Amino acid sequence: MQISLQQAGKRFNKEWIFKNLDFQFEAGKHYALIGNNGSGKSTLLQIIAGYSSLTKGVIEWNPFDATTIYEQLSFAAPYLELVEEFTAMEQFEFQAQFKPIQKNMSYAEILNLIGLKNAANKQIRYYSSGMKQRLKLALAIFSDTPILLLDEPCSNLDKEGYALYDSLVKQFAMHKLIIVGSNDPQEYHFCKEQVNLMDYKTA
Repeated sequence: MQISLQQAGKRFNKEWIFKNLDFQFEAGKHYALIGNNGSGKSTLLQIIAGYSSLTKGVIEWNPFDATTIYEQLSFAAPYLELVEEFTAMEQFEFQAQFKPIQKNMSYAEILNLIGLKNAANKQIRYYSSGMKQRLKLALAIFSDTPILLLDEPCSNLDKEGYALYDSLVKQFAMHKLIIVGSNDPQEYHFCKEQVNLMDYKTA
């Protein structure tokens, strides 16, 4: 699997967020998208996920296309909402209808791993922001997909939450193509390659 960007650019109104970006993301490797706030990290992740389109240039998801790539990836971000009326268990059951969970893992085991065992049957609306972020990460990391996209994955997490994130990625996701958008090295320290979007502001 390969995600290829050629002369890629995104503009909002008259301002270019980034342009003339040429890059290839390869299966099983780990990448960090870095840059100042507003440099386009979240925007590029949304384009890679097929949620948004380029203003110029081309993105290719070999051997997939824009209509099927969503089946191959999972995405965690602070702005992606959970179904507040669901319990955590119901959220897993709902997602599994269109994106299966990694084999040999039960929902109960996952909720125990992320410290939500005792809140498994509580409506998500009553979760703290940190609890919601743990659940978002678990839904993404444990999805049986070859691509994992993470946008500021430790938002709303405390020191213990950072350690949990690190442990989950190392134990359950290192075989995936991972792309992390972040300004915090603790969130992408395992990424061997970096793309600094500040380099594509005036390129």
